[in-house]
Amino acid sequence: MGHWVEVEHTADLSLHVWGDDLVDLFATAARGMFSLVAEAGGEGLGPARRVALTALDVETLLVDWLNELLYLHEVERVVIVEVAFERLTETQLEAEVRGTPVGERLAQIKAVTFHNLVVTSGPDGYEAELVFDV
Repeated sequence: MGHWVEVEHTADLSLHVWGDDLVDLFATAARGMFSLVAEAGGEGLGPARRVALTALDVETLLVDWLNELLYLHEVERVVIVEVAFERLTETQLEAEVRGTPVGERLAQIKAVTFHNLVVTSGPDGYEAELVFDV
């Protein structure tokens, strides 16, 4: 199971994220990002939302994925708590996500950046360092 640690950054927020495989990395990155943004505040889940993305590479796909989740967070005022991937390759993603109402807000992330972003894979899985513009 994936995990993350917050990394000190001079002006923005940053996480280092690990996952056993690509699905685990993308799901863990979402959980980590929302741990910085807000606490879940309500009972029950909202309606499922479908996310389908295509990108040139895995780094762009990861940034697009997290920015799409931020968009849903802002528009629907939810914390994404359920992610079910139907398809995930290094250039394509199809998933269904569900959220719960926002409780306490912790930080305002404007966007996920490409700053120093490289997704690497090895015998222990995948990892990436993410920087969030606040």
